[in-house]
Amino acid sequence: MMREWATVVAWRDGIATLHTEAKTSCNSCSARKGCGSHMLNKLGPKDAHVMEIVSATPLQPGQRVELGIKESSLLGSALLVYMTPLFGLFLLAGLFQALFHSDLAAACGALLGGIGGFIVAKGVSLKVGDRAAFQPIILNVALPPDALRVESEA
Repeated sequence: MMREWATVVAWRDGIATLHTEAKTSCNSCSARKGCGSHMLNKLGPKDAHVMEIVSATPLQPGQRVELGIKESSLLGSALLVYMTPLFGLFLLAGLFQALFHSDLAAACGALLGGIGGFIVAKGVSLKVGDRAAFQPIILNVALPPDALRVESEA
């Protein structure tokens, strides 16, 4: 199971709004000056992910929760998103090449197949995305921010 910690933004009527930050591996690497990934991460957006998850337990803003999602559903999603357009690209490129005997036709078929693959992946993801196996679940709930008080005697 893949695990990630998130911060509660709001909780209302059994729905928790959670905030997770996008992580990169660049913080643990020492080759920052010569790395292209580090440069791309600096250029890219620094946004976080906001999601809504069903939670029967009342949560307070600022509270931390551990989310989990099955590796099999994550792998299935990645296969759908990456392989469907690639399959469509090769299929229509080969079909157009065989029908029209032209490289331009094969390129047009590849473009149409790739776009069609993305559309098919989007449609399939809308149908199966609501299944429980593809939804993250709350594994652990940390103490609320105001539940622990440390007092020092001076």
